[in-house]
Formats: sequence, C-alpha cells, structure tokens
Amino acid sequence: MTVRRTPYLIDVFPGTEPTTVQGAVAAMRPGRWLVAASGGRDSMTLLHALLAARPAEVVAVATVDHGTGAAARQGVALVEEACARAGVRCLVGRVNRRTAATEAGWREARWRFLRASAAQVAGIPVTAHTRDDQAETVVQRLLRMAGPRGLAGMSRSDAAAPAPATAIVRPLLQVPRATVETYATRHGVAFVEDPSNASVRFQRNRVRHELLPALERAHPGFTAWCLELSRRAADWRAEVDVVVDALGVSQPSPDVVVLPVPAVAACDVGAWEQLWPAIAARVGIVLDRRGILRAARWAPTARAGQRIPISGGHRIERTARTFIVRRGAEASGTSVWSEDYIEG
Repeated sequence: MTVRRTPYLIDVFPGTEPTTVQGAVAAMRPGRWLVAASGGRDSMTLLHALLAARPAEVVAVATVDHGTGAAARQGVALVEEACARAGVRCLVGRVNRRTAATEAGWREARWRFLRASAAQVAGIPVTAHTRDDQAETVVQRLLRMAGPRGLAGMSRSDAAAPAPATAIVRPLLQVPRATVETYATRHGVAFVEDPSNASVRFQRNRVRHELLPALERAHPGFTAWCLELSRRAADWRAEVDVVVDALGVSQPSPDVVVLPVPAVAACDVGAWEQLWPAIAARVGIVLDRRGILRAARWAPTARAGQRIPISGGHRIERTARTFIVRRGAEASGTSVWSEDYIEG
C-alpha cells in the first residue's frame, strides 16, 4: 500500500545479454509499443527501460484501476505521474465492480482494456512478465492438467521477430525476477508495493511462495524443467497456429473470430480438439478440457443456425458458411469496465 522508491546506485547494470533488462529491451524489434503498467516493480521497470532506450517507440501506456483499494489507486497515480514526466499518453481503465468482482473478472477486465487500448493507438501491447512468472504459470497449468497449448504458458511471441497486431510481447520472459529487482534498485525505479502479492489466498501466490520453492528443494532443477517444458509446448503451439492461419480465419473485431466452413469440412473430432483452442485464443479465450471436447464433438455435425456455449460465457455459432467464436462480453452486451475511460 506504500509507494517505494528504490535507492539510486551509481554502478552500471552489468551485461547486455537477453537475460538482462537492457538486453531484452535492446532485442525488441522496432515497433509501436503500448506498455501495460500496474505501478508494480516489474511493469515500472519495463517502462523505465523502454523510455530510457527507445522512447520514440512508446506510443502509450495502459493502466487499470481495479477498484480494490488504496494500492490500486496509488499504482494508477504512479503510472500517470511517470507518463506525465515522460510526455507519454496514458490510458486509464476503471473496472466496473458490478460485472468484475473476482480475481478472474479483474484479469478479464485488464485484457479487454489492453486490447481495446492497443486498437485505439495502433500499438502492440508489451507486458512485464518475467521468467519466474512463466514458471509459476506452467505449475498452475500442470495443476489443472492442461494440454500442450496450456503448458506453453506465456511463450507466445518473440519480441525480436515480426508480430501481428493482436500479439502480446513479453520481452522480460527470459529475465529472472531478481534481475528485474536489481535493475529497479540500481536505477531508482519507483513502484507500489501491493500487499495482496503476499497473500496465499490466491493460487499464484501459493505457487510462488510455497509450492514452487518446495518442489525445487525436493527436485533441484524443477523450475528449469518447467521452463523447458513450456518451450517445447510453445514450439508445438506455433505449428498449430500456422495450420490455423492457413485455414483462412479472420477477425472482424477484437471479440470475434470467423472460420470458413469449407476449410474444415474434412476435420474429425481429433482435428477439432487441436484447432478449437488455437482458434479461440485469437480472441483471448482459454478453453478448458471439457470445453474443448464439447466443441470438438459438436463441430463435425453442426448445422447452420446452431450455437453452443463454451467456458467463460463465450459461444461458438455455426452459419451457412462459417463458424464464429464470440467472446462472452460482446455476446451479452455487458462491459467489464466502467464508462470512466480516461485519456492522458
């Protein structure tokens, strides 16, 4: 709940390899970057590094007030202050607590706002997820018995390679959290300490503070194994995405993806089990195992005018010539953030 300013140290941050903050930022291809910043240490460090090395490429910063208390307000205020000093546009979203009152709802609100902001400024979203975040995500997916797509975790796009407009770039994904902390200390990066990060009420915090350290002690190298598993799963997922691209999918809006029926006329249930997660991911939908199986069994015999709900309140529709995947918020007409949408 308190704003902390790390002490400024004179010595230069060592190294330029991609596992350092500066090296990761330097490895990013030229682009128009929309930086997602919460006011926490990792995101404020990424924002600092990008503004220091590539200020002309930062087109805007997006931040969300979840309405959860003082820490959330302080985080937004800190981001706005940093943007004002740098002369960078700041987009602020405020969560509608009537429609997003859970951790999952807050996460949904953040991603919807980030996608909408990216479309508004024609920028590619950049987040500050670290190597440790990736390992924690893989452990959470293992606990849910996720398939290969889920086990890839956040390994979706390479910051050094061309990326589509809908990509999420995570330049710090190979950078340890401790290295980010060192950068923040050495450069006097101000950040907000959110007390909820220490609460084991949330699964990610239990994984971070209890489960993953215990597994590493019991099986040294377990974290590295999780990261290698995610890399191999990401390679597999990339191959499936190439297949989906070849099917001629289109995305007329951030919440809708359309697949032509002729391209998938010969697909059986097994093929659909591989395709649906990749297609739904185009609009940010993560299907659970039940949802995948249900959609895969339905698709081969679906007729025009039929539809099925899928996990999270989303749905798939069959028309005469297409399959359409719609995100739940668009289908219901309910926004997960309030009308209090502020541009700096």
